[in-house]
Amino acid sequence: MTTHLNRTDEQLKSAIDDELGWTPNVTATHVGVGVNHGAVTLSGEVASYPERHLAVKAAQRVRGVTAVADEMTVQTVWANNNDADIAREAGESLDRAVDVPDGSVKAEVTDHVVTLHGQVAWQYEREAAHRSVRYLHGVTNVHNLVSVKPPVSAVGVKSSIDAALLRNALLETKKLKVTADGAGEVTLEGNVHSWTERTQAEHLAWSAPGVTGVVNHLHIEY
Repeated sequence: MTTHLNRTDEQLKSAIDDELGWTPNVTATHVGVGVNHGAVTLSGEVASYPERHLAVKAAQRVRGVTAVADEMTVQTVWANNNDADIAREAGESLDRAVDVPDGSVKAEVTDHVVTLHGQVAWQYEREAAHRSVRYLHGVTNVHNLVSVKPPVSAVGVKSSIDAALLRNALLETKKLKVTADGAGEVTLEGNVHSWTERTQAEHLAWSAPGVTGVVNHLHIEY
């Protein structure tokens, strides 16, 4: 079977529409899709913040997509939940999350938008904080301002990441370049074949002890 990699914008839009329709927890008819030379813009209104997140993920799964801009808005049926209710529930959810260190992250809520503040030792804890408030009733967006400050130095970060990339079956390491400064800021450059590979490389970089930030300049090349 022959796979056509070079799709026109019209063909790419059709494929994204199909993928959105294939995603059961996204109402595809509520999401508008625009495509310009492989760059996708999603618009329209969805019923929840998780649905918005899943719509973006669906677009990223489509072969040929090089970038996704999220311009969707959330019109939740839980709009009557006031900011104080959401803030209380967010605090309780953060307290219950086993992968968020106790007292490390605080939530503020304005117009149903949750902003997270604080400091953790690992990126996975930062992601866990985001995940713990994502599904609360009434939340329309989440701004994650939590910083990562590892308890160990950044010595050997580059070699550790290079080794992890080399072990990974999804990635062609010869097309990837890793640089790291003394403060633990890592930059990824090169070409990958999909959003899955791009995300996987960033995840591996964040997993190295001492990393404080990852700048992902990986280009998706089909």
